Amino acid sequence: MSMILASGSPRRRELLAMITPDFRVEVSDFDESVLTAPTPRQTAENLAFGKCMAVAGRFPGEVVIGCDTVVEYKGKVFGKPHSREDARAMLTALAGADHYVHTGVCVWANGSSHTFTATTRVRFFPLTEAQIEAYIATDEPYDKAGGYGIQGAAALFCEEIEGCYYNVMGLPVSRLARKLDELGVLAGRKSE
Repeated sequence: MSMILASGSPRRRELLAMITPDFRVEVSDFDESVLTAPTPRQTAENLAFGKCMAVAGRFPGEVVIGCDTVVEYKGKVFGKPHSREDARAMLTALAGADHYVHTGVCVWANGSSHTFTATTRVRFFPLTEAQIEAYIATDEPYDKAGGYGIQGAAALFCEEIEGCYYNVMGLPVSRLARKLDELGVLAGRKSE
């Protein structure tokens, strides 16, 4: 059985490699626009399920991992910003406030799906207009939920974090490793 990551995210590839070097990437063609969910947390989990199942449908005998990360602020989902104005609006809202990062994970293994969602609370320091403008002038915000990468320059914005740091990057490494171990799919694959 081979393992497939149903995500083109370079950060997720890097993080999954912490669990096992033995996987390949198959990007999902799941249409995210058709999905609705009552909460941001459920949105992340449903997106992960959809992405996982789209790839598992093509490779049903293999282990498939699908993920999706959303940022929640006051009940609203902040996905990837579509423009500079969108990134500015997100960061302005998050400045000086708490928000939640939800990563849904779905694992297809042994003929069935297994899902969970990890949540991390993040608090940003208040940000000046100049700090926001300098950040959105970089390439960093535009491929990340909430318009920031905690592993990059936005680390300077973070006052406090409660929960898994790697979850904020897009993959709750320890929870996923435990799930894969529980499903018996890590035998002979673990990183040295």
